[in-house]
Amino acid sequence: MRKILFTVFCFLLVLCACGENSDDIQKGGGNGEENNSQNVSKQNLSRAIQIIDNAINSYFTGDGMTMARYYNPYTGVRSQEKGSVWMYTSSIEAVNAVLHALKTQKEHGDAELYNQHFERYTQLLNQLYENAAYYKGTYTLTSYTQTRQWSVYGVDRGGSKGTALVEGIHNVYDDQEWLIRELLEAYKITNNIIYLNEAEYLTDYVLDGWDCVLDESGKEYGGITWGPGYVTKHSCSNGPIVSPLVWLYELYKDKDDQITYRYIDADKSRKTGSMKKSDYYLKYAQAVYDWQKKSLLRSDGIYDDMMGGCDPNCNVAYETINNVTYRKHVNLRDRVGPAISYNSGTMLSGGADLYRVTNNNTYLNDIKNLTNASFRYFAKKDATVIGYYTYDITGFRNWFNGVLMRGYVDVYPFYKNDSVCVSSFQKNLDYGYEKFLYKGFLPTNLLLGWSLDNNNNSVEGMFTFAFAAEYAVLARYELEK
Repeated sequence: MRKILFTVFCFLLVLCACGENSDDIQKGGGNGEENNSQNVSKQNLSRAIQIIDNAINSYFTGDGMTMARYYNPYTGVRSQEKGSVWMYTSSIEAVNAVLHALKTQKEHGDAELYNQHFERYTQLLNQLYENAAYYKGTYTLTSYTQTRQWSVYGVDRGGSKGTALVEGIHNVYDDQEWLIRELLEAYKITNNIIYLNEAEYLTDYVLDGWDCVLDESGKEYGGITWGPGYVTKHSCSNGPIVSPLVWLYELYKDKDDQITYRYIDADKSRKTGSMKKSDYYLKYAQAVYDWQKKSLLRSDGIYDDMMGGCDPNCNVAYETINNVTYRKHVNLRDRVGPAISYNSGTMLSGGADLYRVTNNNTYLNDIKNLTNASFRYFAKKDATVIGYYTYDITGFRNWFNGVLMRGYVDVYPFYKNDSVCVSSFQKNLDYGYEKFLYKGFLPTNLLLGWSLDNNNNSVEGMFTFAFAAEYAVLARYELEK
């Protein structure tokens, strides 16, 4: 009888944990588990630091920190192709993740790694931010409500600071959003106001891309286009801004700071309004989240890539109101795939943050459902190695999967069953590290390892930094779970 009851109990655990792809959830308790978590945390963070230190020395050259897109640890060759600003930002993400974990370890009574690395990593963060200016440029944009000059980050690196090509399709909103996220992380870690000021400026720029044109019922169409030179609206240009907007709300919720903004009145005239920063940022966090959920959530519970099917075409259009030119709304007919892991990951993080500050159960239900659906869809048990979950790593998906993992970590405080999802990444990282680590580098495929042809072992810089960031996030997770 006891055996039967135990079997039933385990079966129920499997049913409730991360959909169909789950292992038994390990129940903790006692000092033994606490000590083990501290040990795992320390090991994770040490590995993250090791990977980053090797990556900085291998992918970057010169005082301006020019980043090569690829590096091959077997041949010692770095590519002539430079990393885009998105790839460059992955290094900032990894450094921030380490700094965050170092502070967490110190807060939990272990300052050893903090004392060794916090100051030098703070300096590295500053160097990376200062040299991100090679991707920066200035141009004038006509948006839905105004014409204004902006200094933003282009896709490609310029020859000197501030000279990058940024007009039209040469900058995209999602690149700014990933930078906003890391700038806010940097501010929270260092309290350096420069990071906050830059984050808020770029946030103004991104929200200037929000389609605030009113439909026939007087409601905003909503959604942020991929970039100022595009009309399609993507998961990647909406979901990533939700969490940073929530963080900005938290920074200002006990303050009276005001923000001025542009909007469209019922008579189509463009006007200037003002409101408390905290109210403004939370309003848009919810609006962007709601737009993506309404527009791109699939019937199987995960997110499609974008809204396309431009009507009449996909050209940026303009209209004249009261003798002033503004960007015009373009209708989008089609929801287009594929489903990519980071598009669900950003909504997991965004939903978790919104639930944390609003206590609205809609967000809680959303993140539970999305956790289960995304793990069922993206994690394939036993597909490569028995007992491990395989995630698609084609294209840029190695980095995408790291965003999904961070989403699971953000959800965990509110949905303990997703520990199975988080542990799948821990297991894959450890498998790759313990079997395939070579000169401080992990292979692109953590479960299959390196190619027998040494010339085929180049690794994307952003993948290397993604692995390091995952290890650092997991180091913090071990102490906070």
